Amino acid sequence: MKRSEINNSIKYMEKLIKKHGFELPPFCGWTPEEWADKSAQYDEIRDNMLGWDITDYGLGNWEKVGFALITLRNGNQKNKKYKKVYAEKLLMLKEGQHSPMHFHWTKSEDIINRGGGILIIHVYNDKGDGTFDDSDVLVNSDGRSYYVKAGTGVELLPGESITLWPHQYHDFDVKKGTGDVLIGEVSMCNDDTSDNRFYEEMGRFPAIEEDEPPYRLLCTEYPKAK
Repeated sequence: MKRSEINNSIKYMEKLIKKHGFELPPFCGWTPEEWADKSAQYDEIRDNMLGWDITDYGLGNWEKVGFALITLRNGNQKNKKYKKVYAEKLLMLKEGQHSPMHFHWTKSEDIINRGGGILIIHVYNDKGDGTFDDSDVLVNSDGRSYYVKAGTGVELLPGESITLWPHQYHDFDVKKGTGDVLIGEVSMCNDDTSDNRFYEEMGRFPAIEEDEPPYRLLCTEYPKAK
């Protein structure tokens, strides 16, 4: 991705967040210059990849296949120094944008429509070898449990949620004509370096073409503490 695309997507998401009245922690607003002076007191942010995360999955077409998200809080699956057993994210999916089919090896999560349009999540069970099973899929949604056919698109209106379990394939779309969606995620500890299994092979973090200075640093770019 071009840095200008990343900067524009962050600014766009900031406006959507403001529109829906969600407040962000201070580190989400730090500039690269402010980050340069942050001591080891802030290593939890560095080590657990809190903050901004913009991805085009290495496909080079963010407006069609991509995601903008912020990790607000997180523990660490690999470092016992951090005791939190949970994570929280805020995500944005624009109308016409798609986030590809994947599951998590370890993490279970609640995906919540925090506001905007209608979120669609297609679900499949993993057959055990990474392929789609044709078996019915258990849907746990706001206290209701029921089954749907493999590949069903479960629609979430603002305020509604779905629980997604390890090895449960899912993707993200927006129902046409309903508008951009602000999405919440409440989950077990998150590890985007190793806990994602995409149905089709693709990257998770983008290669960046530096065509302008960064507006915000991504969670993979923080300088080490001085």
